[in-house]
Amino acid sequence: MLERRELRPDHRFLKPYNAEIRREFAILPGRAILYNFRNLKALDSIPIFTGLLNSMFVSISVAGLASYFSALTAYGIHMYNFRLRRFAYVFILLLMMVPTQISALGFIKIMYDWRLTDSFIPLIIPSISSPIIFFFMKKYLESNLPFEIVESARIDGASEIRTFHQIVLPIMKPALAVQAIFAFVSSWNNYFIPSLLLKDKSRLTVPILIGLLRSMDDKTDLGMIYMMILIGVIPLILIYLFLSRFIIRGVTFGSVKG
Repeated sequence: MLERRELRPDHRFLKPYNAEIRREFAILPGRAILYNFRNLKALDSIPIFTGLLNSMFVSISVAGLASYFSALTAYGIHMYNFRLRRFAYVFILLLMMVPTQISALGFIKIMYDWRLTDSFIPLIIPSISSPIIFFFMKKYLESNLPFEIVESARIDGASEIRTFHQIVLPIMKPALAVQAIFAFVSSWNNYFIPSLLLKDKSRLTVPILIGLLRSMDDKTDLGMIYMMILIGVIPLILIYLFLSRFIIRGVTFGSVKG
């Protein structure tokens, strides 16, 4: 049960709040926004800023690692001609068809056996393997990476790792930005696995906090729920605004190619 300090309702906002929650969509926040925020902060079992930091750490880690290793895998399969290359490509694509829920029971059992509950490791490390991001990176390389550039780097004596980091990654910046946004949003909104592994209040993420608000024993306060949702959406908007220029650059580059 959530611990809640005694709240003294501000009657100046009660009537406007009830009226505003039934009105049509509006861009500007209503007059009850500060009242809802104070009520939300008064909940001892809803660590708002801790949840934001937890979600930010997990999502940034997942977005960065998944994008990087997917790009590295796509580059390896795209550039190198080795045995079972076609099999590896098809196998990775088949993994996209396996829902998370199928392997969730075994995964949770392993995490409990390894004592990795209340840890961010089970949320970050498995997410590095992302077949969807790999597929997008592979297709992007097929249309935007000339083999001649890589061959020229090899002739000049550049190692494969240096070629990848100094030549291939800059070309893939638009694709990396797009997939980083998708990976960040997917990790930020992830509720299923974190809800099964995270029990410590200091480890909870934003989706779990929203779920706790919706399952309060007393009367549900929609104002606090919407306030928490708003707090959880703001980082997503900022991330998109920060990376949108790379997306636009990628669309422009693709439209004038050739």
